[in-house]
Amino acid sequence: MSIVPFLKMHGLGNDFVVLDARGRKLDLSVAQRRRLADRHMGVGFDQMVTLENPVTAGADVFMRLHNADGSEARACGNATRCIAARIMGEKKNGHVVIETVSGLLPAESIGNGLIAVDMGPAGLDWQQIPVASACDTLHMPVSLGSLADPVGVNVGSTHAVFFVDDVDKVDLPVVGPQLENHPFFPVRSNIEFAQIIAPDRIRMRVWERGAGITLACGSGACATLVAAARRGLTSRKGEVIVDGGTLTIEWLENGHVRMTGPWTLSYEGSIDLDSLVNGHG
Repeated sequence: MSIVPFLKMHGLGNDFVVLDARGRKLDLSVAQRRRLADRHMGVGFDQMVTLENPVTAGADVFMRLHNADGSEARACGNATRCIAARIMGEKKNGHVVIETVSGLLPAESIGNGLIAVDMGPAGLDWQQIPVASACDTLHMPVSLGSLADPVGVNVGSTHAVFFVDDVDKVDLPVVGPQLENHPFFPVRSNIEFAQIIAPDRIRMRVWERGAGITLACGSGACATLVAAARRGLTSRKGEVIVDGGTLTIEWLENGHVRMTGPWTLSYEGSIDLDSLVNGHG
């Protein structure tokens, strides 16, 4: 049997299974990841986080991400806060650098259980998003029924932000997967629906690429604030209210996006990886 420990963590309800591969080799198949993600047959998660030894000098850990459908993800703001808090505890240091496939993410503890992360620069060019053809990413030519005119932003991964009058009236289970897989997004896209409440407050719901409906999406909240500021709908700093709570987002003058929010360790456990072999694929 191959028993390995894991952590179950979440950021505003966006939940993760965290595996530590810094001292052992962990190479789960797509089928195993899907089985582990199953909330009835496995542990259940929106994303699986694997901690690895850092590659770049100055980084404290490498964070690899996989979605519930088994595919690899490039960014997750909520997971970054959770992992930053964990590594801060290990190193007894309030400042750490998390390495991801999208780059280095510095994080700091600001007290009261809150972690602030520099999510890096927001990508605004059509090739950075990326999309299938050249366009003004402030008004992308994507529509589905009454949903139209999204803003494209890359915050470690692809995001399309649709502004609507009432996010609770959007039929996420129906429109989410269609927009995620729209041909204009060659690597699929996270889809955000945003309702402007005030110049410094946005209500957002999200369909995450590879995970579906989640209670929160940190990179999505970052993309939404950037999109709103680009449209002149909000200032460059504000609260983004998701189903699981509230994140504070600031689009800094240097183009980077700073995200601040809580983290939670739900429990610790262990899993027999061999029991995942017969998982659905």
